[in-house]
Amino acid sequence: MDDGNLRVRDAILTHPGRVRSDNEDHVLARPEEGLWVVADGMGGHANGKWSSRTIVNALEATVLPADFDAASEAAAAAVHKANERIWLKAGGQPMGSTVVVLLLRGRRFAVFWAGDSRCYLLRGGELYQLTVDHSQVQEMVAAGRLTPQEAENHPMAHVLSRAVGVGPRLELDAVSDEARVGDVFLVCSDGLTRVIPDDELAAILTRGNPGAMVDTLVATCLERGAPDNVSVAVVACDETTLLVLA
Repeated sequence: MDDGNLRVRDAILTHPGRVRSDNEDHVLARPEEGLWVVADGMGGHANGKWSSRTIVNALEATVLPADFDAASEAAAAAVHKANERIWLKAGGQPMGSTVVVLLLRGRRFAVFWAGDSRCYLLRGGELYQLTVDHSQVQEMVAAGRLTPQEAENHPMAHVLSRAVGVGPRLELDAVSDEARVGDVFLVCSDGLTRVIPDDELAAILTRGNPGAMVDTLVATCLERGAPDNVSVAVVACDETTLLVLA
């Protein structure tokens, strides 16, 4: 996709992993409209898979306006609509899904999320986590009761404090900024981040093209046992090449 003076290259991949019999993750890439989504279902195979698919279907069916702010609002509204549908179907059953959405238009980007699926930005060789996990362990870290190192292997690491479909109303967190030439975005489920540490993620995101990056990320998870479903999208921002005719 050429957008403004950025050329965007992307790749997306999802895999059930080595342990799970089914894949409860769903992903969506609409590069022509600058939209990438990862949703990680929860609540058992059938419930989790249905929940994440409901989110992706809602976003896939959404018409995104050309205006960046209007497109952001439309995408967020689709997630809220999915929340209502999942909550009504649940009827007290444990079901829901995380979601992380990247919208990139021209020089602007926005990320919004609920749960512990993440979005990272590699810029100038440094990896920045744009999202903050909605988990009980992260809340304990924020309160100073745990260090980040203690949180990594905490027995409550999988307990979410927020997700889509677990309540009648949903609060999405969001960040927005300007994209730059050379930026690389990583959108992923926790099946990736619980297996590959940030320093390795950064190293992989500096090599090759987005297709090679997603292949390497998923292959590395599989080599290490991949105990959960793994979903990865990589979006790289390059400078548009201008053709000058003599």
